[in-house]
Amino acid sequence: MMKRYSTTIIILFISAIGFAQTAKNKTAGKKDKRPNIILIMADDLGYSDLGCYGGEIQTPNLDYLAANGLRFRNFYNTSRCCPTRASLLTGLYNHQAGIGEMTTPRKEEGYRGFITANAVTVAEVLYAAGYRTAMTGKWHVSNTIEQPTKEEQVKWLNHQTTHPYFSPVEQYPTSRGFEKYYGNIFGVVDFFDPFSLVNATKPVEKVPAGYYHTDAINDTTVTYIKEFSKGEQPFFIYVSQTAPHWPLHALPEDIKKYEHTYKAGWDAIREARYKKMIRLGLIDSSVTKLSPRINNDLSWANNPNKDWDAHAMAVHAAMIDRMDQGIGRIIKTLRETGELDNTIILFLSDNGASPEDCARYGPGFDRPNQTRDGRTIYYPVNKDVLPGPETTFASIGQRWANVANTPYRFAKEQSYEGGVRTPMIAFWPKGISNKGSFSNQVGHVMDFMPTFLQLTSAAYPKTFKGQNITPYTGESLVPAFKGNAKEKARVLYNEHFRARYVRDGDWKLVSLSGDTTWRLYNIDADETELNDVSKQYPAVVEKLAAQWRTWAFTHAVFPKPKN
Repeated sequence: MMKRYSTTIIILFISAIGFAQTAKNKTAGKKDKRPNIILIMADDLGYSDLGCYGGEIQTPNLDYLAANGLRFRNFYNTSRCCPTRASLLTGLYNHQAGIGEMTTPRKEEGYRGFITANAVTVAEVLYAAGYRTAMTGKWHVSNTIEQPTKEEQVKWLNHQTTHPYFSPVEQYPTSRGFEKYYGNIFGVVDFFDPFSLVNATKPVEKVPAGYYHTDAINDTTVTYIKEFSKGEQPFFIYVSQTAPHWPLHALPEDIKKYEHTYKAGWDAIREARYKKMIRLGLIDSSVTKLSPRINNDLSWANNPNKDWDAHAMAVHAAMIDRMDQGIGRIIKTLRETGELDNTIILFLSDNGASPEDCARYGPGFDRPNQTRDGRTIYYPVNKDVLPGPETTFASIGQRWANVANTPYRFAKEQSYEGGVRTPMIAFWPKGISNKGSFSNQVGHVMDFMPTFLQLTSAAYPKTFKGQNITPYTGESLVPAFKGNAKEKARVLYNEHFRARYVRDGDWKLVSLSGDTTWRLYNIDADETELNDVSKQYPAVVEKLAAQWRTWAFTHAVFPKPKN
């Protein structure tokens, strides 16, 4: 298949500006044998989208990592993009790191909208321990800047004017431990011509013809691997994909692979995924039932927009397919450079698939109304223009998000399993036993910090740049890697736009963002949260609710809970 842009141009374009910082070589002429780490996170990927997690989407490279690594059944994010990124990067609950909601600056400690000075990033810790560090893709953990008038903001979004920074430069990746960075500072991008694209700290004012952002993220990662593998130090690369977040932008040849796949409709695809998950051994049908389909008042047969909806999901699949192709190039480069056997590759999603109808948002903040060359961008509220090309802004919506999150309820933003449970693959030829198996260890994105500390002998600081550092709250995943997984005995919490949960052993207490009513589930016997037993166990509700309140008061959750 032909590349959509010139890799040579991109590589020259990226390497033209380098971050001058150079880590100390702790081993002075001798190859450091500590493992390399590549942490890959997808954006708005559903629990069952990957082939190795039950999906029909072609993901042979991620399937390879799973077949030769470890798949986690019970791994958690924080239900939305920027809070998950804050927790993943710092080893803290996201409020402790300053991002309880989004990136708008606020005065409250847990809602500053950027990673605060009381936290250190994985990159800062590993760089200090002698690792080379780099990042590609979506940052979205700094205060995003808006222009003073709507007209100026629109011109900026449309690439018709430029400004030096997209957020305070002291909050950029290269100010938080990454030697090299190529990617988007804001959260939403046009995949063919991304807004807020930077190389280190310099805005990228023009992209080559045929540019596609997913390819650029993965091919830049390849470039960094080739450079770092020539040295004696191990490396850490954080690959923060923007796929398959809306807008639904994909390449025609990838969409074509799926042009007929989703014409079967929501129910047929959900049923097929559920059955495949059982066959794979990922779920136990006795405790993990297929939840009722969301908005099941409309059948596929009576859906007046079948063609549009089937095409939209085909674009979603195409975006994941293209991401997997790029991950294949990353694996190939690691193999060619002799680094694959001693590289830990971790893959997960930042939250459940998105139920949002982004067309209803219309242009504004991070959504343009024109392309760079002046073509109108259409927001198909009435599903009258097919998604895929640069001139459309659309998303898959609630019903397909429900399919992507099979078998769980709800989606992104909510604290139910459909919002917070993520596929997580760990691959490390030298360090993972029981290859191709599943782990029942309950994990969380904040666990990467202690995992990397243990594997690299890096030190977690008490102070950093004159600031006292909050002790990390995550737990190491190394026991799971070694086949000695910890099971059940874990307490986890969440809060996002007042959606919240506490999970303690067999119990999970949870409420929706629009409804503060606590509901109680025996999560081990009822993984899809179908049977609310709060009335049968009021003492358990009271106990867990008190635990959640204590956590909220001690972990910078705001506003303070009233109940």
